[in-house]
Amino acid sequence: MKKMNFRGILIILALGLLGWALCGAIMFVGMSLMTLETTLIVHAIGAPIIFSLLSLLYFRRFQFTSPLQTAIAFLLIVILMDFFLVALIINKSFEMFQSPLGTWIPFALIFISTYLTGVIVDKKKL
Repeated sequence: MKKMNFRGILIILALGLLGWALCGAIMFVGMSLMTLETTLIVHAIGAPIIFSLLSLLYFRRFQFTSPLQTAIAFLLIVILMDFFLVALIINKSFEMFQSPLGTWIPFALIFISTYLTGVIVDKKKL
């Protein structure tokens, strides 16, 4: 693991925001093409795939943090963006947080997929 520095913080922040934006793109495009329920299912499937791929890139090229620290960081970025931007500014409602499929399941899957990707990459480096 490399020593954490400002560059490391920026990389984690950039990858977390990229993952959040890609998940947002799934929601935006999905809601114009499918029902809300179908869009939420696609989002719940897509979120861990997106974050697994971003985590794979992060752990292979950078790895300033442990799998647990990275999973927490990515999850916090997503939660904070959903809370402050999506809920407060865009939706002007916290209704999205009442939906397990809309928020809580994807949150859990983002955490799990990031953590497991880090653990697997770490084991392959041994």
